[in-house]
Amino acid sequence: MLDLTHSGDLRSLAGRQPSILITVSEAKGSAPRIKGTQMVVTANQAIGTIGGGQLEFMAIEAAREMLAAGQSQRAMSVPLGPAIGQCCGGHVGIELAQMTPSMLTALIAQLDAERQAQPHLMIFGAGHVGRALARAALPLPFETKLIDTREDEIALADPDVESHLTAIPETFVATAKPGSAIVIMTHDHALDFLIAQVALARQDLSYVGMIGSKTKRATFASWLENETGTRERLSALTMPIGASKLRDKRPAIIAAMVAAEITERAGRWQMSASPAHAGQPSR
Repeated sequence: MLDLTHSGDLRSLAGRQPSILITVSEAKGSAPRIKGTQMVVTANQAIGTIGGGQLEFMAIEAAREMLAAGQSQRAMSVPLGPAIGQCCGGHVGIELAQMTPSMLTALIAQLDAERQAQPHLMIFGAGHVGRALARAALPLPFETKLIDTREDEIALADPDVESHLTAIPETFVATAKPGSAIVIMTHDHALDFLIAQVALARQDLSYVGMIGSKTKRATFASWLENETGTRERLSALTMPIGASKLRDKRPAIIAAMVAAEITERAGRWQMSASPAHAGQPSR
């Protein structure tokens, strides 16, 4: 289990230099990463992380010793205590294996499959906060789309962000995967309300949020009842978004708080949707 942000690094690694795949095979007690976490180490590069600190330093050192000696496999059992300068108190087992071409191909395929399964984060509105949120979401486990009706605002988006210029943004809601997050922050309250109505009609999204105040929420509640005859789905709307006592209105700060809120909700939704949690409530 490597972070998806490293798939490009793995592709560039293919066939170029020997490498060691490090896998956390056991994680007991307080450990920096969970079982299955992986990283790849070459003679001069480390891709991914198993938690940093002395534990990771020891694993990287062992991997490079293997590369120098031509060793194919090694196992480590590490108590996370004073002996290695860490006070986590847990215990970690690590397996190290020389990467073969088939292992590398399988690892890249696994990352591609995980990327395809990622939920969408659809941000409606490419103003200052929308652009900041899209930028903040780049390393997060979402397929992020920034959507707006204004060409000049879309043009200001980070080049790494997938951006869409459209006259009918509400149609994108139907294309969101189950478990996706919808964040609404356009320049037009009427458009905000329309997108929110379409999003709330779905019951398989992990998050529907709209930027604004409690007053705007009350206005939307009245509008929704007038349009649909009910406020039943209003409870599924997060508004205001990124709730915090900081009351900091800077776009980057709002984006950070909203990104954290969305990531938590999406994680809870995925847990509730997994077979191990079948039948359990998501909230």
